[in-house]
Amino acid sequence: METDTQLKFDFEAAYQRLDKVIRHTPLEYNLGLSEKYNCELYLKREDMQIVRSYKLRGAYNMISQLPNEQLSKGVVCASAGNHAQGVAFSCKKMNIKGVIFMPEITPNQKVKQTKMFGNGNIEVVLVGDTFDDCLKEALAYTEMHCLTFIPPFDDYRVMEGQGTVGMEIVQKLPDVDVVIMPVGGGGLAAGTGTYLKQYNPNITLIGAEPEGAPSMTEALRAGQPVALPDINRFVDGAAVKRVGQLTYEVCAGVLDDMRLVPEGKVCSTILKLYNEDAIVVEPAGALSVAVLDLCREQIAGKKVVCVISGGNNDIDRMQEIKEQSLLYEGLKHYFIVRFPQRPGALKLFVNEVLGPGDDITRFEFIKKTERERGPALVGIELRNAEDYAPLRKRMDEQRFEIIELNENPTLFEYLV
Repeated sequence: METDTQLKFDFEAAYQRLDKVIRHTPLEYNLGLSEKYNCELYLKREDMQIVRSYKLRGAYNMISQLPNEQLSKGVVCASAGNHAQGVAFSCKKMNIKGVIFMPEITPNQKVKQTKMFGNGNIEVVLVGDTFDDCLKEALAYTEMHCLTFIPPFDDYRVMEGQGTVGMEIVQKLPDVDVVIMPVGGGGLAAGTGTYLKQYNPNITLIGAEPEGAPSMTEALRAGQPVALPDINRFVDGAAVKRVGQLTYEVCAGVLDDMRLVPEGKVCSTILKLYNEDAIVVEPAGALSVAVLDLCREQIAGKKVVCVISGGNNDIDRMQEIKEQSLLYEGLKHYFIVRFPQRPGALKLFVNEVLGPGDDITRFEFIKKTERERGPALVGIELRNAEDYAPLRKRMDEQRFEIIELNENPTLFEYLV
């Protein structure tokens, strides 16, 4: 028997609206991940969507249902990037005007892509440090100018459009056992999750959320959406302070599990997907694969689909991604080193303290006065994480006074 929430969705109608607009993205079997996790694992490649994310589905599905009177005035949205591109593409496709609010921290690549897809039909406004700040400004503008707001996730029509991802999954893999989806505001998980549970109530649905922005996890724990005081914005496509009221209500009824993924683990996954499979994903797009280590037992022997939700990754971020990955894997360490006041101390550090696979990647003295040098900031990259303990032991044996910055977040942020 269908619930009241399920009756609000007409996925078949949404599929027909989107049929000639979106790209029906591949469902690709991944041999490496299948062997690693002892399952039959497939990637739903929404990074290959026209706007390189699934967000086009929900945006177009909602906009295309608006009355002509509303369309003639134009639409407004707030987005960290992917929803913005979906709205921009829809505005151009339907030849309507749109105003798109984006956080000031949005990667340049996403801003440029949004303008490209809008191609003269949209105006981009950069405002606020977070999505939530940006959303507040967008809503005020919408009310002031009597326009129509296109929510990034908290609308049944948006969720309905995202649900077509689930329709495409079962078209290619009707006996799928487990589907893992990234969760930001909850639109993808709500729409796709609802369709998949209607299709097969026994299917297992797992949501993956960044550790530094656990908005759905906290909502489910509290029994209602809660506003997080602070979030880590690195996984920008999934970093929201508060999930939607509607998406929470739907996700609470369809998700079987929620898992939190450290941001450093996300970075390692981005690099592995690129190096091993030539797949370029953004941080939010890597969440579903990054979580696999945490649910290894749940997926063993099953047919599993990971939704790769987006591929809008700015190449300028790759150095930061590599750095965070190395720190997470225990391969990069930063120290403040006070060298013994004796001749040859620096040479001793290089020859006797560093191991054969250790490499100094950063070295700078911290000045005390114009004539006197203080301790040094030293960054060391290891070949193996197990090399760290011997490195520390050699530092102690050679009487080097050190402070490890990795263990001191305040100093690390200030100096590194």
